Parts: sequence; C-alpha cells; structure tokens
Amino acid sequence: MSDITEDTVRHLADLARIALTPDEVTTLTSELAAIVSAVEKVNEVATDDVPATSHPIPMENVWREDVVADELTSEQALTGAPDHDGSRFRVTAILGEEA
Repeated sequence: MSDITEDTVRHLADLARIALTPDEVTTLTSELAAIVSAVEKVNEVATDDVPATSHPIPMENVWREDVVADELTSEQALTGAPDHDGSRFRVTAILGEEA
C-alpha cells in the first residue's frame, strides 16, 4: 500500500512551488497513490530472472556506408531558394524582434 497522503502531496507541491487547490490535492493524492501502486506491482514481477528491456522487441542500429555520391551542387540547391547570397541561403533575422 502506498504512503501517499494529502500532506505528502502538499509538501511536494511546496517543493515544486506549485499552488494547488484543496480539490487538486485530493485528486492528486489518489492519482499518485495509484501510480505508486502500479510501480509496486511491476517491481513484484521484475525479478532477477527477467531481463531488463527498454523495448519489447530486439532493436539494432541499421547503418549504411557513408559513400560520397553525386548530389546537388550548391548552385543547384540555391536555385529554389527565395533568397541567397550566391553560396548560402539567406534568412530574415529573428533574434531581438518583438512578437
């Protein structure tokens, strides 16, 4: 059984500097208790003979060779740009602008 009480929730809210109404404290007390209970159930079945996993199926990275190929030249890439300086895309500065 979880030890989550309304006092615990109020204390955690104070630490996090979150203002909670009495109704929110009551709701969060039951919700946090349910979460802790669910974690306790998982811990019951997570024994040493059950390997830890982060994904239900085995995963592996798929890498391709990094091979130089004929790709777009800078000039070709810039042909569709709305604005450029001949070698780079040009964009409007956004830093410092007021929204």
